[in-house]
Amino acid sequence: MKAIVWSKDQCPYCDQAKALLKSRNIEFEERNIQHDWTREQLLEAVPTARSVPQIFLDEELVGGFTELRTKLTNQ
Repeated sequence: MKAIVWSKDQCPYCDQAKALLKSRNIEFEERNIQHDWTREQLLEAVPTARSVPQIFLDEELVGGFTELRTKLTNQ
């Protein structure tokens, strides 16, 4: 399983999502919209995004941290 986490600096939910993925030994790519990526690129990937994190697991949009936690708990 591989994940993509769209994030930004000083985002508690982003940090929690990355920590959860690390605890489950799930590799992830972080796409920080304040550094190497833009908000426009996030909106191309997730047109309905209104916040971060936006998380993909195996190229499927999961949603934010709460949805990620629910999905990983139910596996």
